[in-house]
Amino acid sequence: MSGGQLMKPFRERNPVPIGIIGVLAIVGLLALALNASKLPFLDSGHTVYANFDDAAGLQKGNTVRVAGVQVGKVTSVDLNGDVVKVGMKVNSSTHVNEGSTADIKIETLLGQVFVAINPTGTRPLPGNTIQVGNTTTPTSITTAFNGLGKRAQQIDVQQLAQSFNVLSDTFKNTGPAVRGSLDGLERLSTTIASRDAELKTLLSRSNVVTNTLATHDAQIAQLINDSNLILHTVDQQRQVIHSLLIHTSALSKQLTSLVAENRSVIGPALNQLHGTLAILKSHQRQLDQTIHLISPFVRDFTDTLGNGRWFETVIHNIADVGPG
Repeated sequence: MSGGQLMKPFRERNPVPIGIIGVLAIVGLLALALNASKLPFLDSGHTVYANFDDAAGLQKGNTVRVAGVQVGKVTSVDLNGDVVKVGMKVNSSTHVNEGSTADIKIETLLGQVFVAINPTGTRPLPGNTIQVGNTTTPTSITTAFNGLGKRAQQIDVQQLAQSFNVLSDTFKNTGPAVRGSLDGLERLSTTIASRDAELKTLLSRSNVVTNTLATHDAQIAQLINDSNLILHTVDQQRQVIHSLLIHTSALSKQLTSLVAENRSVIGPALNQLHGTLAILKSHQRQLDQTIHLISPFVRDFTDTLGNGRWFETVIHNIADVGPG
């Protein structure tokens, strides 16, 4: 046609390239959605830092939480002089100001940890960094147990016993002191070799204990965290407790001085009180009789004056006199 060929209808076009383009578009959209947090124009969070005495097993990618809710992740763990500087990317709603604290806490006994931030204050955080004075690290025994287990498993008991035997045979013709020491080493090696089965049993039972601990790792981790909190609180209140003890001691001294200064007055007063009590005790029967006899009068007197400003009484045996 002179005006140019008309465009083909969509249903008459080749579906293969259309399908390929559609699949590529879907894959691109999925990749964009999965990596949305890495896009600079979509990332609304900000980075804060915290200095710790020890990394305590903290690694890049560990979570950052506020009141138990995840608000970000650890982006870097670097050594900065004698402290460990940890970078954390948190969401824009988390405001970390001056006075905020950061604590590395244990999540599981397998070594998983996280950073707990307690955001406080209103003034900006100096240097955008929480300093060491406002950070704590947990007490971890996992690393020590793991190291002990690895070293114990690497010991070849039979070879160790054989080495002791060779050493004893080599120096058997030396002086009595050296020979006695080597004999002791030989007996030690023999004892270790003979206890090999018991050592294996001990290690197997240790494995059972480890599995039991693993099933209760959350409770034990919480216990360790609570212990750290108690120790941290006691350390913070140390000066207060010290002042309380000093003031208590001063109060005790003042009371002692007060009693000593007024002993000449308090002594005679107590003696007089003792005499008064003795007189009352000797007349207890008369006092009881007096109270018993006076009670009807008190009751009638109360009935007479119990209506405010008026007297109320009854006069008996008066004849009724009519008018006239």
